[in-house]
Amino acid sequence: MKRIIPVLKNWLLTSAPVPMDLLNEFTSEPVPHHLKRWWFCLGGTPAYLFTIQVMTGILLTFYYVPEPGQAYESVSRITYDIQFGWIIRSIHKWSSHLMIIAVILHVMRTFFTGAYRRPRELNWMFGCGILMCTLIFGFTGYSLVYEQLSYWGATVAGNITQNAPLVGDFLARFMRGGDSIQENTLTRFFIFHIALLPVAITLLLVGHLTLIRLHGVTEFRFEEDKAQPVQHFPFFPNHLLTELIIGMVLACLLTLLVVVFPARMGPPADPFSTPAHIKPEWYFYFTFRWLKLTSLQVGIIGTGLAGGVLLFWPFIDRFLERKFAGKELSVWFGIVGVLLLIVFTVWEALV
Repeated sequence: MKRIIPVLKNWLLTSAPVPMDLLNEFTSEPVPHHLKRWWFCLGGTPAYLFTIQVMTGILLTFYYVPEPGQAYESVSRITYDIQFGWIIRSIHKWSSHLMIIAVILHVMRTFFTGAYRRPRELNWMFGCGILMCTLIFGFTGYSLVYEQLSYWGATVAGNITQNAPLVGDFLARFMRGGDSIQENTLTRFFIFHIALLPVAITLLLVGHLTLIRLHGVTEFRFEEDKAQPVQHFPFFPNHLLTELIIGMVLACLLTLLVVVFPARMGPPADPFSTPAHIKPEWYFYFTFRWLKLTSLQVGIIGTGLAGGVLLFWPFIDRFLERKFAGKELSVWFGIVGVLLLIVFTVWEALV
């Protein structure tokens, strides 16, 4: 064994001549001291969950049939007939929910700590793009099951999209593959889910991580730390161990959810029978409640404006800082936004 290890090391260095100085610099990046608090390490959580999504999604693709006449039956076969199929599908389902929660929490943490400010405006926009892709991931994946609620949820989503100003008709036809939900719709959702969205979110993640590496992590000083000099600790092994612990906790949580709340099947899609109550998945409750409280046009325009404000918030915040220096209005705007998100989501869940 003592002879084999040096031989393998020399072979690896010859076959993949990565400069050791570059590798040492990459793995020894100084990490700000505040990242010893685990709640500041939420950025790696979506990456873990996205990896799980990719792995389980590939396995599900071997058995899923993206055709209206066979989609529901293929998912039912995965859930009830194929060995360990229910476990893979349940992991895929719950990791998607946890990924959405993780991305939302990470965006909130970045917002309330002001980590989006210059020179990190572009990175904030990458993060908003990742959030949007994650939500669309959830929507398309939910629709692929082709249950009654998912079918009519896609129908409602298409109708809402069609009423968007200027580009609504084009976007709705592009999403549905025609004027209404039809055979092409399921195929398009499948292509979005397994091809276009993974490519988009991978590119956004690469850009996001590259900018983090170039700019570094925003450093925070707490009251108990201000009396001490600025401290850092190495990425390897200290920070890596923190990330591994978070990954193990996520694995335990996923296992618990899969065992206690495994994925089930609702009734199959019936285009000729409208359900009495149509609801989207929980992460769209906020938007759904907002649409119910307003007219369709006002609801769509308001949702679009909210998304635009979120995307360009670093520049809006800079304007507010100039006009109202020292007021920290961004924190109050953030508190109001989070409260509205929670209230509307809980309200819709209880109705």
